[in-house]
Amino acid sequence: AGVQASNEFTLSGAFESDGNELLGQDAGELAGIGKCGVLLSATDRSLIEQAEVMIDFSSPSASIFNAEICAEVVTALVIGTTGIDFEQEGLLKKLADKVPIFMSPNMSLGMSMLYRLVESAVSTLGKDFDVEIFEAHHSGKKDAPSGTALRLGEVVAAARAVDLQEKAVFDRSGDKRSREPDSIGFSSVRGGSIAGDHTVILAGDGERLELTHRAHDRRNFVHGALLAASFICAKQPGLYGMSDLLGK
Repeated sequence: AGVQASNEFTLSGAFESDGNELLGQDAGELAGIGKCGVLLSATDRSLIEQAEVMIDFSSPSASIFNAEICAEVVTALVIGTTGIDFEQEGLLKKLADKVPIFMSPNMSLGMSMLYRLVESAVSTLGKDFDVEIFEAHHSGKKDAPSGTALRLGEVVAAARAVDLQEKAVFDRSGDKRSREPDSIGFSSVRGGSIAGDHTVILAGDGERLELTHRAHDRRNFVHGALLAASFICAKQPGLYGMSDLLGK
C-alpha cells in the first residue's frame, strides 16, 4: 500500500513463500487498497532483476535467499527483517560487496534517534551504570529478543568497546549469582497488538535513566523503508543502515 501511494516507486512484484494459500491473488486487494494488477507470487528472479530495488520484510533465511539473488542480478536491497543473527549478518556483509544493501531491524526514524541517544548516554555515564534492554511486541511475533533490541545491544557494546556475544544475558532463570560487570541484559514481553516498545535502562547508584521508543502504528516502518529504498538506489555496493540515511 505504501509503494502504491508513493510518487517515486511503482510496484512490479510481490512475493510470498512457496505454497502460501494467498499466491495468485492481487497484492493490492490483499493490502486493502483495491486491485493494482500485481499478483502475489513465489520469489521470481526475473522480476527482481528488472527492479531497481527490492524491499524485504520476511524471515532471516528468506532474506539471505533474496540477498543472494539481488547480489547476482545487481538489484539494490532493503532488509527490514528482524531476528537476523550474527552469522547471517556476516553473510549479508559479504553479499554487500557486490550490491548495495540497506539493513535495519527497525525502519522507524524515531528509533534511529534512540540509537544515538543510547550511544551518547552509555559513553557519557560510563561503566558505573548497568544496562538492561526491555522490549514488548504483539503476540504473533516469533523472535525474541527483537532484532531492534539486539541492535540496541550492539550500540551499547560498541560504546563500551566490548563484544555483545560475550556480554549479553538473555535468561537469568535459576541464576543465583550477582550481576556480572559489563553484562547487557535483555527482557521480552509478547502480548496483544503491541506494535513495538523498546526501553534501555541505565541503572546507577541511587538513580536510573530510561530511554524509550514506542511505535503506535506500523505505518511508520513503511515510511522509513521507502526512504531507505530511495537512499540505497543511488549507492555503491556496501552495507548501509539508518545512521547512513540520517547522515550521521
